[in-house]
Amino acid sequence: MIDDPMIATGSQLSHVYPRGSRVNERGHLEVGGCDALELAREFGTPVYVVAEDDLRARAREFIDALGAQHRDYDVLFASKAFPCTAVYRVLADEGLGCDVASGGELALALRAGCDPRRIYLHGNAKSTAELREALEAGVGQIVLDSLHDCERLAAIAAELDRRQEVLIRVTPGVSGDTHRAISTGQADSKFGFSFDDAREAIERLAGSSHLTLVGVHAHIGSQLFELEPFRAAVHAVAELGEFPVYNLGGGLGAPYTAAQHPPAVADYVETIVTAVHEVLGADKRLLLEPGRALVANSTVTLYAVETVKRNVSTWVAVDGGMSDNLRPMLYGAAYEALIADRPLAVGEERCQIAGKHCESGDVLARDVLLPAPAPGDVLATPATGAYGYALANNYNCVPRPPVVFCREGSARLVVRRETYQDLAARDVLE
Repeated sequence: MIDDPMIATGSQLSHVYPRGSRVNERGHLEVGGCDALELAREFGTPVYVVAEDDLRARAREFIDALGAQHRDYDVLFASKAFPCTAVYRVLADEGLGCDVASGGELALALRAGCDPRRIYLHGNAKSTAELREALEAGVGQIVLDSLHDCERLAAIAAELDRRQEVLIRVTPGVSGDTHRAISTGQADSKFGFSFDDAREAIERLAGSSHLTLVGVHAHIGSQLFELEPFRAAVHAVAELGEFPVYNLGGGLGAPYTAAQHPPAVADYVETIVTAVHEVLGADKRLLLEPGRALVANSTVTLYAVETVKRNVSTWVAVDGGMSDNLRPMLYGAAYEALIADRPLAVGEERCQIAGKHCESGDVLARDVLLPAPAPGDVLATPATGAYGYALANNYNCVPRPPVVFCREGSARLVVRRETYQDLAARDVLE
């Protein structure tokens, strides 16, 4: 379990903040050795603040847990969670491969210097162009999601005279306890082959001149807090026969509030490895794709409070919202928040943290206790490293926030803030 990052100061701030975060001598929230108020002044708000050492430590934790079990296992960054060039670079530097789910993610991973042989292409609706780009880049494996995928990829590989290793993604009929929008392992899913179709694909691929089937991929969903579904998925995929490679996806939950405590990484890895050894054998190459669990708690988003309105509720409106964190609106996800220059003050007022967008549903966090919030305060929302930047958008023509990496008291801009000029950059005017 992740230790409370604030324990050294004796504070009560929760484990959802990046490791190494603390309340500094000025009484301010500090992330990656940097004062949150100074970050807000230097880079503006909203801003995604990434504690680089947290990111590196979580990568090492997965590698150590998996590597201790077997030298031929591998950890892949599920890059859809935080497809930022700087994040790709840090995780590649720590020894992770990555999976990508689009041509754009592939382009960013290559730009960041990821080894193409350790890139895996996913997707339930891969275009001909994306498949061609993957082949030309020399990606390690392509995960086939349908019979149409098989046909398209075989034709392109023949045209390019390439031989490509592939996995087939199956829906194992296992559902974890999570939001329906991020559950992927049930039989009725847009992802993967049914078992009957998977058997047909296996037969077709056995006679392919250009595609080599090396294994099976299964993913049962995201933000899971129970380990039993992972065991069940291993038992399910065993029905398809024996293969040298098994990619069992990711799905380990991340804590977004103090009340959430996902399984430890070591327990998660041990559960899967033990099931693989018992059911599939100890000689298999095993791949895991932690995305959210790698990056969610590495990041804090800072906002400026613009207005405070008291009617039936107390509405604390900030200068961001659903354009920088869409998860509360998509999934009803819960978040914490604090005021950065008095993080330990007792919250006496129950507040709704509202965004600036023209939607009643643009609420980032509900029923948060804050100490006398006022315009000009800097508000911090933790655990925004997964699917914050990835789902950012320009609703109401709001420019997307910058990304700042912090380490040992130094802050560096890795993605600049969008400008109004950027919003019009693709216009074609006669």
